[in-house]
Amino acid sequence: MVTGILAGLGAGAFWGMTFVAPLMVEGFSSVDFTVGRFVACGLFSALLLAMGHVHRAAGGPVPRVPTLRQAGAALGLSVLGYTGYYLLLVLAIADAGAALPVLIIGTIPLWVMVLGKPHALRWSALVPGLLLTGLGMLLMMRATGDAAADAGGAHLWRGILYAVAAMVSWTAFGLLNAAWLRRHPEVNSTDWANWLGVAAGVGALGLWALWGSGWASMTAQPGFWRFVAVCAVTGIGSAWVAAVLWNMASRRLSPSLAGQLIVSETVFGLLYTFVWSGHWPAPIQWAACVLFLLGILASINAHR
Repeated sequence: MVTGILAGLGAGAFWGMTFVAPLMVEGFSSVDFTVGRFVACGLFSALLLAMGHVHRAAGGPVPRVPTLRQAGAALGLSVLGYTGYYLLLVLAIADAGAALPVLIIGTIPLWVMVLGKPHALRWSALVPGLLLTGLGMLLMMRATGDAAADAGGAHLWRGILYAVAAMVSWTAFGLLNAAWLRRHPEVNSTDWANWLGVAAGVGALGLWALWGSGWASMTAQPGFWRFVAVCAVTGIGSAWVAAVLWNMASRRLSPSLAGQLIVSETVFGLLYTFVWSGHWPAPIQWAACVLFLLGILASINAHR
């Protein structure tokens, strides 16, 4: 359990980077960010798979190759939890700023906890964690929502709808991914992260062909190399490394407990956003973070 909890918290720390990444480079579209991030993830995953085959040629273990059905599952789940989710999130941030989408995405732990509760666990055992997390969300929305509404302009509600769609997409991914891993114990967390990464890279190239900016226009944009660096860091860190850690957590923890740990993404996302903007949280926001942490501890205690 300890390994799973640390892995889940680590995944949250890497996922939190995705909220501030679009704010670090201006002039690139939401599709460009999504494509850049997941092409980087796909290339890194493909490189690791190729290294596995080179190692096999040198006498190492035989690398696992996905069946057609497993490849299809990886492609479908990569749309829910990678390319589709992140495109919706970046669109939400573009319309509503970072704060409100962070809060809406932050409700994912509540949905995963409720929908992924083990049959043997009593509902009363989950109530403290759910209440603490819910109260934290209410405090954070009160502290952040007014400022976000003032800054959101005419597209605020469209951004909120994008954020809700992203939340639904990742909730479905979290539950389906955990179920897939439980049904396929022969596939280790790293192999599955590589397959998802390659599938996300393929999906990102299709997205770029349909709606992405042209290569010449992107390279002519000021800050292109910063854009490449941000895509590489989030593609490898927030996608591949976070996926390996999340797969480890999903194997070791029930969906309800793993879902509770997703709240760490909100805490880290807000922290990174505040650091980037140069504004520290208000006391009410610190109080919300404390409630989030207490909610995690309450959920851990309920699942012992």
